[in-house]
Amino acid sequence: MIRAAHPADVDAIAALHARARATYYRGRVPQEAYADEAELVRSREGWTRAVARTAAEGRVLCAEEDGRLTGVAAFRTAADGTTLTQLHVDPTHWRRGTGAALHAACLDAWRAAGADRVRLEVYEHNLRAQAFYARHGWRPDPDLPRSGSHLTLWLEVAPRSGMGPRSGE
Repeated sequence: MIRAAHPADVDAIAALHARARATYYRGRVPQEAYADEAELVRSREGWTRAVARTAAEGRVLCAEEDGRLTGVAAFRTAADGTTLTQLHVDPTHWRRGTGAALHAACLDAWRAAGADRVRLEVYEHNLRAQAFYARHGWRPDPDLPRSGSHLTLWLEVAPRSGMGPRSGE
């Protein structure tokens, strides 16, 4: 089940985020950069702010199975467009469709808001995530392919099939 995040979810979201980051940063980024106490506090504060956003500013969506958080996605909308800021699946739930379900829910929200293009940054060594995004239509930014250790990707948000004008209009 995909649903909007609530303030009571923040601890579970931050813990899932830490587990996911540990899988793709391990061996490449010093552990204190993603798992020391100060970083965990910073992450929790960031998730608290994200969950508190208004609908016009973006959303945080949770994937849940049997009452347990299995994934999270967050996006932010500002004057310069919409950015998918986070999409994480608990590593114990990889390859079960959780990420695809979260991505589809984000697409629905972006279409409803009228977004035609969305941006994201993905860690350069996170090949699993890069393959996931490529399967879902994300493409490298030809003008600004890198942002530090992250690759910049764009998704053209096409209207849902059959969502065009009705006949006679």
